[in-house]
This record gives sequence, structure tokens and C-alpha cells, in this order.
Amino acid sequence: MHSRRDFLQKVSLGLGAAALSAFPAIANELTSNRQDKQLRVAIMGLGGYANIVAKGMQECKMAKIVGVISGTPSKIETWKKQYDIPDKNTYNYETVSQIKNNPDIDLVYVITPNSLHHKHVLQIAAAGKHVICEKPVADNAKQAREMIAACEKANVKFYIGYRLHFEPHTLELIRMREAGEFGKIMHVNNYAGFKIGDPTQWRLKKSLAGGGAMMDVGVYSLNGARYCTGEEPIWVTAQESKTDPVKFKEVDETITFQLGFPSGIIANCGCTYNFNHVEGLKLMGEKGWAEVNPAFGYGPIRGTTHKGKLEAPDVNHQANQMDGIADCILNNKPDPNVTGHEGLKDMVVIDAVYESIRKNGAKIFINK
Repeated sequence: MHSRRDFLQKVSLGLGAAALSAFPAIANELTSNRQDKQLRVAIMGLGGYANIVAKGMQECKMAKIVGVISGTPSKIETWKKQYDIPDKNTYNYETVSQIKNNPDIDLVYVITPNSLHHKHVLQIAAAGKHVICEKPVADNAKQAREMIAACEKANVKFYIGYRLHFEPHTLELIRMREAGEFGKIMHVNNYAGFKIGDPTQWRLKKSLAGGGAMMDVGVYSLNGARYCTGEEPIWVTAQESKTDPVKFKEVDETITFQLGFPSGIIANCGCTYNFNHVEGLKLMGEKGWAEVNPAFGYGPIRGTTHKGKLEAPDVNHQANQMDGIADCILNNKPDPNVTGHEGLKDMVVIDAVYESIRKNGAKIFINK
């Protein structure tokens, strides 16, 4: 068995140019001539997933939490104590613009509700800091384009939290597909979902979430179909079902959608907020197949192919992601496929999914 480092180096080489973004490498003054070689990160939005990220980052070698941004003073106090954050690195949503004057923060990780991503990324870009934003990148493709443009104008890097693009089992699946080990890809089935709890939470409010299951877990099914095929969809059909119109009054409950690709591949995908035990990826090719389940959670990821068990090391997803991004920024390396442009590609398809639903399942040809 190879070491984890050997494995990741092999996978990185195997991905080739297709997995690298066209987003330009930047030697930003924030991180040039640094001696400590650690990316200094502030977390914006201190909710449930922020706590998972922070816990995971305790395993990071190249990134560390040094600041927080929150509208809740009690949360700031808790995080200050837990992560030894100095007062000068704490901000609220009214003072966040002042972060531009703080040389001790390199990057801000935006983990606020979906519909606030657009506003907050624009603020961080204007402050001259690199930014990583949780997915979905925004409410729609128009906002995503504006966010990309703002970061390019400010000469800062813009990443999306696609942690699976750093996850070894997922990367091995992509390597096998790129190496032709499955042969011509014929079909893909991807599903993601869970039974959502508290009916008063922000994920069920359209003004904060932008949508329901499609925006939250549907992006996993969609992004998975794209990396299973190595192609971009050219059309979409979609259907929505709603069994609880009270709880899901404002957002979608369950959506199934089909993606058509240039080679003729069709991917059947689905997402839900109303039942558990629905997570999996299946790829079928002329020469072989792969089935990954769990495929999209925080780990461990498990899979099988026509060759046997999908062999790869288990890692802390959040730590692996942040170390990978830190390596790109600190060492001026090419960006992996997690930039704002990757988020935009998913958002264009999500827009088409919702358009198809509005048009009673009509086939929508995707306008890039």
C-alpha cells in the first residue's frame, strides 16, 4: 500500500490538464515572501457547518483559523476562546469591510446562508482578500458571474467548497475514467438527500436558501454527474414532487432531473429533503462500472468497481480541502477544479433545472 502522500501525488498527476481551472495563478502580496507558510483564514458565518470546518482544520498543516466574522456576539466570544483568536481579528457584518486593513488575514471562508453568498463574496473581494465560498455559489448564474468578475478585478482568488475534489476515492474514480478503465461511459445514476429537521431553519426559507433540496444536496448529484462523464450537459429535464406542502411551502422538497451530454450519455439524478438513505453514485461504461455509497457525505467514502474495492485512503475532507487550497495560494500552484468557474457551471445547470420545472418538465437546452 502506498503512503497517502504518494497516492495523492499520483492522483494529481493522473488528473492532467482537464482538472485544472483556467483561473490565473496569482502571486498576491498577501502571501508573498511569507516565512510561516500557513494560510491565515477567517470564517464568515459561525453556524453548523462552520463548526465542522473549524474542527477539521485543526488537522491542517498549511492553513489555520485566525479570525471570525459573525452577527452574533456570543458566538464570537465562544470562537475566540476555542481557537485563540485575538480581538483585532473579529468582525461583525457591519464592520467586515475593515478587514482590508488587517494584514494578518489572507482568506475569508464564507459559510453564510446561500442567498447571502453573493453579497458577502463581493464584500470580501472589495477588501482585497482571497475567498472560498460554500456551495451553491449563489442563487443563480448571473450572481455567480458577478462574483467571479469582482474577484478577478480585485486580483484575489475565488474558490468554492467542493471538498470532494480533494477526496481520494473521488479522485481515483476520476483517474480511472480519464485513463479509460471504464471504457466509453454509457450511463450515470446519482442521488443525494436526507430528511430535514427543524421546519423553522433557514434552509426552508427561500429568501435565505435560494431554493430547497436542489440548491443544497442536488449540487452533489449534478457535480458528480459532470465528473463521472467528464462532459458538460447540453440539456435538462426536471420534475418536482412535494408531499408536505406546509413544511416545503417556500422551497422544493424532492426533485428528479435528467442531464443530456454531448456524447449521448444520459444521467438520472435526484435530490430530496424528505427521506433518508438516498445517497449514491453509479457509473456504467462499456468496459466496467463503479458504485460509490456513501458518495457525497463527510466520510468515509466507500466504493466498488468492476476491478474490486475502490482503494484510497480516508482523509478529513475539510482539512484536505483547506490544505490543498493553501498549497495553491502559498506556493503559486495551478488551481484545482474548485474555482468560481466550477461553481458557475453547476449554477447554469441548476437554473435550467428550475426552468424545466416551471415549464412542466420541458427539455431545456443549456445556454452556457
